[in-house]
Amino acid sequence: MSQDLSAIGPTPVQFMMKTRLKSEAAIEPDPVHTGPIKKDTQIIAIYGKGGIGKSFTLANLSYMMAQQGKKVLLIGCDPKSDTTSLLFGGKACPTIIETSSKKKLAGETVAIGDVCFKRDGVYAMELGGPEVGRGCGGRGIIHGFETLEKLGFHDWGFDYVLLDFLGDVVCGGFGLPIARDMCQKVIVVGSNDLQSLYVANNVCSAVEYFRKLGGNVGVAGLVINKDDGTGEAAAFAQAAGIPVLSAIPADEDIRRKSASYEIIGTPNGQWGPMFAELASRVATAPPVRPKPLSQDELLGLFSGSAVGRDVVLEPATVFDMMGREDMVKPSLEVVYDQA
Repeated sequence: MSQDLSAIGPTPVQFMMKTRLKSEAAIEPDPVHTGPIKKDTQIIAIYGKGGIGKSFTLANLSYMMAQQGKKVLLIGCDPKSDTTSLLFGGKACPTIIETSSKKKLAGETVAIGDVCFKRDGVYAMELGGPEVGRGCGGRGIIHGFETLEKLGFHDWGFDYVLLDFLGDVVCGGFGLPIARDMCQKVIVVGSNDLQSLYVANNVCSAVEYFRKLGGNVGVAGLVINKDDGTGEAAAFAQAAGIPVLSAIPADEDIRRKSASYEIIGTPNGQWGPMFAELASRVATAPPVRPKPLSQDELLGLFSGSAVGRDVVLEPATVFDMMGREDMVKPSLEVVYDQA
């Protein structure tokens, strides 16, 4: 004999709790701050798909900012530790995690000069990450920032701190600046391809998620890299409610110079005006609350032939899986009839 508990209904305490939770869920978060940045240092996190050109964009952007008289710190937060390579002409600088481990074994402490290096007014460092299969990259990011705090990160006098984050990794360490309000705004780098825009959309979703939890970080805009003029990235930005900060063309001169670790964001160079304008927009763009797209909306930015929207999902059968039609075995579940 079984008793239908649903007929009893919720207790008064359960009813009050349910009502309170519904009321809290119906409250919209405060709008994201869109006025002038109040802090002296703008901390900006840049996200994007691996290989989309974040490091290229940041190296040239930070160099241009320094040439404009700004004090800039560039921090690589990608386990590949390639953020500063272009800035330093292909040379890899010692990472914080690697240096910290060596210093600890030697009974020494990490100093600024061990991990921070400079070129033409740009200060740069790499957090680094564990060797393949030997640790969590996200945990490495957290450890790196803990070390930075010990070195006085919050007291450093920079105009801009640019954080280069891998966007297609979803573990907590890579979402640290958004989750803990460590930056004022986020910039996403993408191109006219589905995968990079998928990552950009995920970053917008993360910003929106933490906004609902009381966070204050917003998205300042999208940088379109390797722009071939097809328009999908610009359409994504418009649909997500974020501005396009710059469209860097898919140009052979840019590709060749980037491959040879050459800075093109110089005031007197061919591409100087483009990066000067990007620097200005990055400085003044307010953090806005994005509108993440659904999967169908994201696919809708591309033609059906490109993303396979005409494909019909055909359910598999038992015969497909086993090569034979198997007999349906009787259930051993005991079912009690109501009295």
